[in-house]
Amino acid sequence: MKTYEKIYTILLKATDYVSGEELAQELGISRTSVWKGIQQLEKQGLVIKAGPNRGYRLEQGDLLLAEEIEQALNIPVHLNKDSASTQLDAKRGIDRQDDSPALYLAPSQTKAQGRFGRAFFAAETGGIYMTLRLRPEASFQDLKPYTLLVAAAIVKAINQLTGIAVEIKWVNDIYLNGKKIAGILTEAVSSIEAQVVTDMMIGVGLNFHLPDLPAELKQTATSLFTERPPITRSQLITEIWRIFFTTSEEELLALYKEKSLVLGKQVTFSQQHQHYCGVACAITDSGALQVKLEDGSLKTLSSGEISLSSWSDAPRPESPCSPDN
Repeated sequence: MKTYEKIYTILLKATDYVSGEELAQELGISRTSVWKGIQQLEKQGLVIKAGPNRGYRLEQGDLLLAEEIEQALNIPVHLNKDSASTQLDAKRGIDRQDDSPALYLAPSQTKAQGRFGRAFFAAETGGIYMTLRLRPEASFQDLKPYTLLVAAAIVKAINQLTGIAVEIKWVNDIYLNGKKIAGILTEAVSSIEAQVVTDMMIGVGLNFHLPDLPAELKQTATSLFTERPPITRSQLITEIWRIFFTTSEEELLALYKEKSLVLGKQVTFSQQHQHYCGVACAITDSGALQVKLEDGSLKTLSSGEISLSSWSDAPRPESPCSPDN
């Protein structure tokens, strides 16, 4: 662990100011090294208050501690402070033949992209940007519904660490109080000859503590925390992937359905230039959304986008969707 990271861990645990002399003695370094470490933390977006004859106190921000996350998860963790995109970082990891599974992290991204190649806002500080690379070696038919599993892991991790209840908008978005806080992008690399998916890149962008979202996003997006967070990004990252790796697929799928904000509500969508409206009544274990249309017929969506006609709650169907219900 680098000197500034050691200083950060001490300030994070402290309940009051820590003097430069105390930091120097505890770490066995000079006061000049302490001062340089504080400067490095400030360059990375942390707000540190310096009090005359009192020392230093962490006011806002945190660090991504790759080594701690790596030790907790027992997988390689790659932190790129100059990342264009963690998805690209993971793809370069394939070319380098990095071990897998592996996690790729970034404090920000300069060319962040979501589904369908759309650019999305990535804050300089306070966001979580990461990609998990897996090697499933499975056919498309046997591939696990990774997007659903990761979404459920995010929901469970947030609730366990903070008590905050968030919901899932099919298929890949996490919402808090009707506004988006996170999105998931899952990409696959396949072998034509072997007819299997060799690599999966599961990207997550999460607004952790972004008190100053751009004005144009405030109507549709928010942050998990608007005040000083009671947890760190590293803690949440670790818990998300710990849950993903240790929780059964059945439990995560059940949680995904339980925390869906679309089931039982009227949705609209388009397919082949035709507009549809109906009630979302089920999510299959493979991740497809079943919608009962206004004419009583059933439409199954395996991908694409839906819009909620209303955010108000509606009774959920008591029985599974079927054309006869």
